Amino acid sequence: MGAENLKLFIANEWRISKTSVWTPVYNPSTGEVQAESPDALPEEVNEAIAAAANAFPSWAETPPPARAAILFRFRELLLKNKNALASILSRENGKTIAEALGSIDRGVEIVEFACGAPTHLLGDSIDNIATEMDFFTLRQPLGVCAGIFPFNFPAMVPLWMFPVAIACGNTVVLKANERCPLSCGYMMNLLVEAGLPAGVVNMVLGRKGVVDILLRHPDIKAISFVGSTQVGRIVYETAAAHGKRVQTLCQAKNHALVLPDCSLERTAQAIVNAAFGCAGERCMALPAVGAHEKIADCLVDEIISRARNLKIGPAEDSKTGMGPLVTPEHLARVRGYIEKGVAEGARLVLDGRSCKVEGYPNGFYLGPTIFDHVTKEMAVGKEEIFGPVLSIKRVGCFEDGVALINASPYGNGAAIFTQSGYHAREFVHRIQAGMVGVNVGIPVPLGYYTFTGWKESFFGDLHSHGKDGIIFYTKKKSISARWFKPEEGGADKIGTWG
Repeated sequence: MGAENLKLFIANEWRISKTSVWTPVYNPSTGEVQAESPDALPEEVNEAIAAAANAFPSWAETPPPARAAILFRFRELLLKNKNALASILSRENGKTIAEALGSIDRGVEIVEFACGAPTHLLGDSIDNIATEMDFFTLRQPLGVCAGIFPFNFPAMVPLWMFPVAIACGNTVVLKANERCPLSCGYMMNLLVEAGLPAGVVNMVLGRKGVVDILLRHPDIKAISFVGSTQVGRIVYETAAAHGKRVQTLCQAKNHALVLPDCSLERTAQAIVNAAFGCAGERCMALPAVGAHEKIADCLVDEIISRARNLKIGPAEDSKTGMGPLVTPEHLARVRGYIEKGVAEGARLVLDGRSCKVEGYPNGFYLGPTIFDHVTKEMAVGKEEIFGPVLSIKRVGCFEDGVALINASPYGNGAAIFTQSGYHAREFVHRIQAGMVGVNVGIPVPLGYYTFTGWKESFFGDLHSHGKDGIIFYTKKKSISARWFKPEEGGADKIGTWG
């Protein structure tokens, strides 16, 4: 039996693509190709955009409480089918079941936030701002919005996008990642079951050509993107040049600073969780640690001991602590970085390249890998690897650690491990990163707040979800109103300014 040819989702219908270009969708645990993803033709992408544009007028006029009611039903369906969705996510991405369930829960948070749209969309008003004049503001939808997202969180990241967009009255075209499109497709069926009208959310599949159309199409009013900095910069520049609102969440090289007064065991465990969770395939992973030289040896020993105890195995096995990487190409890329680190002179204290999983000889497995004595010039210490590779950089003092982190061109997240309130406060105040953890390895805000990357980790003015999400997906209208007395209704001359 051959791999399934996946379809496009347009106007609440699944459409067979006429393309001749297909991308394999692997099961990373087994190495098998489970499906083929189409590279949609231009006319198919345009059809999805047209469906969203046709749906927009009536959806924009749908009262916010009615839009929220559909999202409430969608939330209930997500929770009811969470295990099934997590299984699909594990099979296409390689996340463990626990990781898959956790990512769905974080996505549900955004849906819950979006359900509050009637409150989030409240405007401002003041009466008698001038003589017999009142003033108020409204938030209104933009139109058709596009979401482009990566392979690493193929269920959670679209949930960062379309629930807020449609809650605000917009319609959406999603460009699902061609390597991991199954979980997003599953959610499209849940939207239909929830009662979402045809055309409000559509899903296309493909690569660069599909993205290029979305960035330039005149009916697309806003672009939300998650991916690499190289591509994100192009997305931002191209879409902005075509008059669109843009938010691009890009790559990172998050660092932690570990001071001698930290809780050693809890710090080591937090680092292992943050560095190797989701096989390191997340922009808020912790791939680099600035370890104070007074505690570095003990810290490295603790991290190695805990990393060695991680059970590597197939994603759907409940006993698995770390699953495979997403594709053979990505596995080769990460292994290449390990080889580069060795060549650069970093001390390889834990080598995951020999990892084998019994019964799964063709899976894309790599064990936890740790480099010590990494310097600022080494690629393994400054470039995003996006795999289970941890770099330890030794620092002599707090100031050196802050300087080390601030020298990075990326600014997604940073963390400090210490029991000192003074140093924690100084770190929070001075560190150049948008999300900061104090004794927290992955400082990702809950869905009710905003995901706030800095520097080359983000391009745009308004960040994803939370209050920024509402502002991003709406335009503000200001109204000045003056009403005349009934007996003055026949006045035929009003000055230019009132």
